[in-house]
Amino acid sequence: MSEISNLHKEAMDMLLKTSRTFFIPISRLTPGVQEAVASAYLCMRAIDEIEDHPQLPAEQKVHLLKAVSQILQGPFDPSEFKELFRSYGTTLPEVTLRLGDWTQLAPETIAEKIFSSTATMSDGMAEWVKKDWNIQSKEDLDDYTYYVAGLVGVMLSDIWVWYDNTETDRELAIGFGRGLQAVNIIRNRAEDHSRGVNYYPEGWEFSDMIAYARHNLSLANQYTESLKPGTILLFCKIPLVLAHGTLDAIEAGEAKLSRDAVNQLVSEISGTS
Repeated sequence: MSEISNLHKEAMDMLLKTSRTFFIPISRLTPGVQEAVASAYLCMRAIDEIEDHPQLPAEQKVHLLKAVSQILQGPFDPSEFKELFRSYGTTLPEVTLRLGDWTQLAPETIAEKIFSSTATMSDGMAEWVKKDWNIQSKEDLDDYTYYVAGLVGVMLSDIWVWYDNTETDRELAIGFGRGLQAVNIIRNRAEDHSRGVNYYPEGWEFSDMIAYARHNLSLANQYTESLKPGTILLFCKIPLVLAHGTLDAIEAGEAKLSRDAVNQLVSEISGTS
């Protein structure tokens, strides 16, 4: 097995370990675009693990996130990430420690776009760590969700154009990312609260965050409606339908979607796309 083939297999194994939600649609993408999206997802997951790390002090998070951003902004050697994380081998998860590997999976002609979006995200995350995630207003929430998820939509739009000239509305793409993130915020409310983090703006109740999520998911619906049939549409529809299903389940008093419900929804989407 060639080095790149082996890396591709390891990347897919890591996707399965870190996100079943995204493993399913990524695994169904066609060759070429699959490597691009897998690289982008794992790079962004790597820095997300730094931002959310429960034991890492804030100053170390800021240092690491700023350093990752700086490295990604210029020509770099993947070994720079190994050097950066050298003293964090027992602290950070494997998906983060192998960030340099995930950058190598990106096809050369789209790599710069992936690295640019990841660098911007990493820098934005660092700024919110500095602020101790002090979200006071809807504007603050919009800013936070843009950096941690809206940028995913922007980057995906860049990949779609690169892959087959599929043009999408960037604002709807941002709404797509924000909607998924808002559902995560609602779903992980208790866990976030236990580590002293509150993503709800001042004075917001559960119903306000539900409305925020629903609004952005409506933009995400428009985003997917603009896509032509194929693996890109399927990729976007799977997490979107699961997000809608999760929100419905939470409003019905459940903690999350059951595994059976996830499988049923994925089967239904796969059969109609």
